[in-house]
Amino acid sequence: MNAMAIHPEIAKVLATLPAPDGSPLDPRAMRAGEAAQVPPLAERLPLYSVDDATAVTSSGEVPVRIYTPMEADSYGLLVYFHGGAFFLGGLDTHDHVARALAKETGHKVISVGYRLAPEAVFPAGLDDCYGVVRWAAGKGGNLKWDGKNLAIAGDSSGGNFVAAVAAIAHDDGFNRITHQVLFYPSLDLDFDVERYPSLRENAEGYGLETAGLKPFNSFYLENGADPADPRVSPIKREDLAGLPAALVITAEHDPLRDEGELYGRRLAEAGVETKVTRYPGANHGFVQHFSWIPELYRAFEETGEFLNARAGQ
Repeated sequence: MNAMAIHPEIAKVLATLPAPDGSPLDPRAMRAGEAAQVPPLAERLPLYSVDDATAVTSSGEVPVRIYTPMEADSYGLLVYFHGGAFFLGGLDTHDHVARALAKETGHKVISVGYRLAPEAVFPAGLDDCYGVVRWAAGKGGNLKWDGKNLAIAGDSSGGNFVAAVAAIAHDDGFNRITHQVLFYPSLDLDFDVERYPSLRENAEGYGLETAGLKPFNSFYLENGADPADPRVSPIKREDLAGLPAALVITAEHDPLRDEGELYGRRLAEAGVETKVTRYPGANHGFVQHFSWIPELYRAFEETGEFLNARAGQ
């Protein structure tokens, strides 16, 4: 595959970022910084309705935001888990992602405001995500599910939760999940740089840096998440047979690229219908930060095609 330079619009933004100085990460300050960048409501993609709600689940009450793309008698459902290294992100920071997913898939999207590290101990956030999927499939939410597609999707650490939830549901005998969509997923929390060539090839200069993986994920790993546990590093699950059809989207200039692509290959080898698409010129986080670039917005359109090609099969 011929390498493509980083997209010029991404390069412009990367050039403005301060170099990492090795100082400790402050979750509260970083969350405040993210919150300050959320665009006002008037500037967001309009949908038929966007409603905040509470999902009553086996792990407690979980805040969710429900995106309805158009008026209809019934809908396919897509439960969305936002990224943020398990300690950042929320319903607001990824609101634009959920809106685009609703528009391009035609599905009702349920975005999950799961509990974050370091305040929440593993597996609180994962339990919240799985609990909301079970809630969505039940009658509690009055979501007008058509009984066909029940998809799960997530970016980065949210993609980690997608893979983990798919496996947990399978092992539980909960077989309603039809599709899993993983945007540049973080699937192996053992950050040994010898494990994947992309950890070295894309180590520096593309936003997410290989040296930053340990500190960014430390809030999760120091709060009960063991990287040897397949619920934490889903790539360590030995048997991937019987999991839902998968779309794995990776970014060319991402340290995590190769683990996502390996997971896609392993799913396919286990007999799971799988599509892996690498986005050239893209970096980690492009669905959240650079989807205004038309060729990267394509990830949402591709998700819609994937979910609608064989709805409910």
